[in-house]
Amino acid sequence: MKIIIAGALLAASFYYSQTYPVSTISPEIKKNASAVIRNEDTQIQINRIDEIVYKNYSAVSVLNKEAMGFAVPKIFYQKGDIISNVKVAVYDEAGKKIKSFSKSDFIDIAANSQGTFYSDSRAMILTYTPTVFPYTIEFSYDQKDESTVFLPDFTPFGSFNISLEKSTFSIVNNSGINLRSKVYPSPFGYASVTADDKGNAKTYSYQNIAALDDEILVPNPQKILPKVSFSLDEFNLVGKKGKITTWKDFGLWYHNSLLTPVSASTPQIKAEIAALNLSGTKEEKVKKIYQYMQSKTRYIFVSLGIGGWQPMLPDEVQKKGYGDCKGLSNYMKILLDEAGIESYYAIINSNPSAISFDKDFPKMGGNHVILVIPTEKGNIWLENTSQEIAFNHLSYSTTDRNVLAVKPSGIEIIETPNYTAQQNREKQLIDIVLNADKTITGKAKLQYTGNQYDFNLRFTGLSQKERNDALKSQMPMLNFENLEMSNFKNDRDVASIDYDLDFKASNYSKTVGNSFIFRAVPIYSEGFFHENETRNLPFETKFAYEDDYEISYELPAGYFIEELPQNGTVTSEFGTYTLNFEKKDSKLVVKRLIQIKKGIYSKEKYNDYVSFRKKIRNADNSKIMISKKS
Repeated sequence: MKIIIAGALLAASFYYSQTYPVSTISPEIKKNASAVIRNEDTQIQINRIDEIVYKNYSAVSVLNKEAMGFAVPKIFYQKGDIISNVKVAVYDEAGKKIKSFSKSDFIDIAANSQGTFYSDSRAMILTYTPTVFPYTIEFSYDQKDESTVFLPDFTPFGSFNISLEKSTFSIVNNSGINLRSKVYPSPFGYASVTADDKGNAKTYSYQNIAALDDEILVPNPQKILPKVSFSLDEFNLVGKKGKITTWKDFGLWYHNSLLTPVSASTPQIKAEIAALNLSGTKEEKVKKIYQYMQSKTRYIFVSLGIGGWQPMLPDEVQKKGYGDCKGLSNYMKILLDEAGIESYYAIINSNPSAISFDKDFPKMGGNHVILVIPTEKGNIWLENTSQEIAFNHLSYSTTDRNVLAVKPSGIEIIETPNYTAQQNREKQLIDIVLNADKTITGKAKLQYTGNQYDFNLRFTGLSQKERNDALKSQMPMLNFENLEMSNFKNDRDVASIDYDLDFKASNYSKTVGNSFIFRAVPIYSEGFFHENETRNLPFETKFAYEDDYEISYELPAGYFIEELPQNGTVTSEFGTYTLNFEKKDSKLVVKRLIQIKKGIYSKEKYNDYVSFRKKIRNADNSKIMISKKS
């Protein structure tokens, strides 16, 4: 897919008469910053439906090695783009030039090297390695492109710990085609954009914006910062011209220009469906086809064909057994077509922090493709890039947002599922034997569903030893002498991961005379939350979840329960927590239930959240005393 750096950088030579000593950066702009955008200017000139020219300039002071990657000069482009006037200069802390580079110093690579097999998406990168910090890197280039559908958003920056002194974005429309724009203010008032609209020229700017510190639970920068979006009513994409005045217009173009040409079935695909001997309900048929498709394909990124946006032909995927999200989703769609089952190619923003399309501002976008199948019982959703993920299950990076479902009649905007706390569930059943030598031995059954299923999918590709080691590292609260996972099962029919544990841990108890003291909950999610009176940003709990534990302790022979904490409940706007104790003969049963709500909260509520989590942590560490009978 086409990648362009938003607000990236103007090649006018007069900029090079400036210097940027680091000493002139104000303390407010330096705070929490690893890099400072000193000056950034993007000028866009739209000449006609199939010609757009970018002039890009930036000067960035890199304060420490954490921001080296951010400041690396890079140019993303497609086959056919013209790149010119490439200049790079490096300055020391005082603003003295120490190095210069030109276009010939850049290397050219695939724009997505990880898992890339075929790609027309390229990147020119300057591999400069600094030896002294801080330094400033000045970078400019011009880029001419025939594709006019990818107008970049204008944002201050897209990463944490980057601050900005000045950024300007100008767009001049000489094409005669209507250019739409929309300003999205910061919902938290963190920064604002200045706009100047004069005829066919629009200019926007940001000034003196402090860095977003990567504080605990901070939302994605896209949810905090302002942005300006742009879209032409008519556009070109590698020779394919279309309209995007409405989502319907755009969907018709997408369906007819990108999908229909690669929607032909083949005798081999027909034979595949015939061999499956499908029967039963629509859901049962879809599941059988989906799990068959998973068994014979694998994910490889492919960025070829109409700017990287058109899927591979289904017979190519069928024969080769690989594809990217576009190709695999299209292949799955054709399999369903052969079975007489209607489905829709669905474009989505895949991101751990949910980002949706604006229903009122049609614009080319998205970074992932899935499939949606309507049924009388509701939509079936298929993630087609994973061989392990369950049927009709979307991960945390694709739930609770909308998709652009491409239909023959145009695009329909559809919401993906939003899993409840009860659906995003961890269930622990633990039997523990307390030993007189302060060790414990235990057996546990664990089950994960919903988004918590996603976090445990990583175990599917690991060896037994790797699974054991991974579990030890995520459970540092116990001093394991031995830990063994067994009976691991990824139930791809119902999106559930189950496994058993056998373990022994030392020093779980503390001796006090003839008594032992131990904590109520042995295995829980570690979380360290500290109050912050100067927090600058809101915080987000990205998804709702529920943890349901039942822990049975068997006492050593000759011991009795001397002291038990009281049953307790903690309730807040962020969720609820209960902890209950029950004596059963020689056993003690502890029941723990926590439910966390999804939401974005203001910075003023952060310390309330910390207080809530501390109360839970203190309750988990409630002490139980057992004593030896006289």
